[in-house]
Amino acid sequence: MANTTFSGPIRSENGFIGITKNSSTGAITENITFGNKGEVVTPVVLADGNITIVNTTHGGRINLVPDGGQDNTYTLPAPEAGVAYRFVYGGLATDATDAIFITPGNTNFYKGNIVHLDTNADNAAVYPNGSSNSSLQLNVPAAFDVTFIGLDSTNYQVFGNVTSTTAPAFADQ
Repeated sequence: MANTTFSGPIRSENGFIGITKNSSTGAITENITFGNKGEVVTPVVLADGNITIVNTTHGGRINLVPDGGQDNTYTLPAPEAGVAYRFVYGGLATDATDAIFITPGNTNFYKGNIVHLDTNADNAAVYPNGSSNSSLQLNVPAAFDVTFIGLDSTNYQVFGNVTSTTAPAFADQ
C-alpha cells in the first residue's frame, strides 16, 4: 500500500487503530489504539522476566509491570529526543522482587529525580548524578509510576514516584 499525505485534519468518530500486517500470513496485529478523545488507550502488559524495551512497542504508552517472580530488568533503547516510556506497577500487593531499569550502556545517563514515598515514613527524593548513573533499581515496590523521556541521544530525563520500604537507588551499570 502506498503512503497517503493529507493537507487537512483526518476525522474519525470512534478513534484510530494502528496495525501491522504479516507479509507471509496476512495476520493483522493491532499495535496502538487512539480513543475518540485522542488518548492512547492500549497499555502494554509486560511479561514477568527481563525485557528489552523498544520504541515501536513500548514508546508513548503505559507499560504495566507485573508482580515479579524474580528481579526483572528492563533495558531501555538508546534515548531519542522526545520519546517517552512510562512504567506503572500493576501488581496486587507489595512485590517481593525489584524492578531495574537500565540504559543500553554506560554512555547513556539519567537526569531528574524520583520521589520515594516510604512506608516507614522517611520520605525523600532520590537523584541520579547526571553523569554516569545508568541504572535505576526500584526495591520491593508497593506501587510506582516512573517515566523516562529522551532528552537527546545520550540522556534520559526521569521522574515519578515509588512507594516502598526501601529507597530506590541510582547507580552505574
